[in-house]
Amino acid sequence: MSKTYAGARLRRLREERRLSQAELARRLAVSPSYLNQMEHDARPLTVPVLLRLTEAFGVDPGFFSERDTTRLLADLREALADEVTGAKVSPRDLAELAARLPSVAEVLLGLDRRNRALTERLAELAGGREGPAVAAAGRTPHEEVREFFYRRQNYLHELDVAAERLAGAAGVRRGAVREALTARLADAHGVRVVSGAEELHRYEPAARLLHLSPRLRPGQQAFRMATQLALLEFGEQLSQLAAEDFAADSPAWSPARIGLANYAAAALILPYGVFHTAAEEMRYDIERLADHFGVGYETVCHRLSTLQRPRARGVPFSFVRVDRAGNMSKRQSATGFHFSRGGGTCPLWNVYEAFASPGRVHVQVAAMPDGQRYLWTARAVTRFRGGWGEPGKTFAIGLGCEVRHAPRLVYSAGLDLGDAGAATPIGMGCRVCERLDCPQRAVPPLGRRLAVDENRTTFVPYPVEPDGPADRPPGPPPARIQSS
Repeated sequence: MSKTYAGARLRRLREERRLSQAELARRLAVSPSYLNQMEHDARPLTVPVLLRLTEAFGVDPGFFSERDTTRLLADLREALADEVTGAKVSPRDLAELAARLPSVAEVLLGLDRRNRALTERLAELAGGREGPAVAAAGRTPHEEVREFFYRRQNYLHELDVAAERLAGAAGVRRGAVREALTARLADAHGVRVVSGAEELHRYEPAARLLHLSPRLRPGQQAFRMATQLALLEFGEQLSQLAAEDFAADSPAWSPARIGLANYAAAALILPYGVFHTAAEEMRYDIERLADHFGVGYETVCHRLSTLQRPRARGVPFSFVRVDRAGNMSKRQSATGFHFSRGGGTCPLWNVYEAFASPGRVHVQVAAMPDGQRYLWTARAVTRFRGGWGEPGKTFAIGLGCEVRHAPRLVYSAGLDLGDAGAATPIGMGCRVCERLDCPQRAVPPLGRRLAVDENRTTFVPYPVEPDGPADRPPGPPPARIQSS
């Protein structure tokens, strides 16, 4: 059995709880000197200590495993791709940095975001464009808010608990959600809900009127009502959370508050304890849960990705929403699964197969280049405004977890989860993917010199030289590399 050295994560946990070494040592029934040695990786974490840590702090044992750094390491590899391929920094150095000094790694990622922001800003100025919608990290405000939740692994404990308490106080229960929300809006805030809005919803603060579109389904109406109630009940708390990352006058401030209100709304209509219990009993059957609670498929998937409450954890999921063109409009993760920030996603991922059979749940065991395997479910959902000939919108909703959690899901039935060779090999996106022999690759691998030979063609679209990194970034693909 391999030893677990996780001094940096242990120290981070202690500092987050504002505990001294002596206080934590007392809780773990070890001496302060022994704890100090563990924090400096002079001693490994023993099984008894791990058990005491999970009991005392409600953390998953995986918090201290090497898997906890998977996503951080992938982010580092993408951000420092040029340095890695130029042999300035080795992959082993990055793994060491992610495992031993995660806070320093986060600082480097922050500097990379600032660098990309400055580069984009300079490009805008050179082109005579101002681009006020570009946020401080070089992305749009909505992308910045998406990163806000991504960094918190899509779980906000205080807000989740507050919404669950409000659900209890308002009498929210299955089958009577809209009635309970209507009564709470009226009794606590003097807000009346009316139908007939041209938009999906419109709130008039002065008149205390919440207009809802008649085209909204009951579950959608409940969600809009819950969002408005969250803004009224938790306004100060939403602002405090948003202020952790954004200034009140920044472009991302209002989108952040809306995103937080949406999070609270989901926690309000699907209270944690009730929903978690149902999910476990139904083995995370998404369609059964949607029918049981009277909400949509996407709403259930999004809520499942938030079940990370200490001492009552659900399966840690990654959640994505993509369109036919590959644009990822939502991505949240409570796992180590890494979403590429550039170059698109992997075309072998089953989220794209879902568009071919709308309404059917597709299941895939996928393997990442580092050997980590995931069970992914994907299904296409379509929304229409309601009139004949009016354009709708279609998305593929993906929900995935590490294969070690897959036996808890109904979707694992009949699958040989122990056969690593049966997993579909996927990557983070063609630009940064390490699978050099993939026949589906859309662009040359970053930082590798192409093997150009006029006398042969290969099944691999972009074969590379076997001697490693290139002296220069690859240019346009030669005409004869792709096999016909």
